[in-house]
Amino acid sequence: MAVSVKSISLWRSEVPNRPGALAGVLKPLANAGVDLHVVMAYRFPGGEDRAAIEVYPVSGKKATAGAQAAGLGSSGIPSLLIQGDNRPGLGHAIAQTLGDAGINMTFQVAQVIGRRFSAVLGFESEADAKRASGLIRKVAAAGRRR
Repeated sequence: MAVSVKSISLWRSEVPNRPGALAGVLKPLANAGVDLHVVMAYRFPGGEDRAAIEVYPVSGKKATAGAQAAGLGSSGIPSLLIQGDNRPGLGHAIAQTLGDAGINMTFQVAQVIGRRFSAVLGFESEADAKRASGLIRKVAAAGRRR
């Protein structure tokens, strides 16, 4: 399968870093029947009392109402969701290509399950995300031809 690259809108909330904070944010989304594909939660380095929770997707009236009830709002961080068949070196090839193009990622999170991978990359601007999208498609296609 080809690698897919999709622009996404992460929804984000900053919360107190305490037990149950993640469950509290996810509850209104679960009650609204939202099928989340991405959930990221992390404590701020140097700020042990604060954390961030980011989710995707949030679309439709029920999902939006659930997200807003949970204190989530659009993060405003230009982000890409990349999914496809995993192969050794693909992450490096993407990182190298973006670095060579002078594109800085603000964050990256990835995982492999079986033979498939999923990654979310954040960028400093929509222009960088758009350029990155095209470059990622090219590097992924080049690897398929080998």
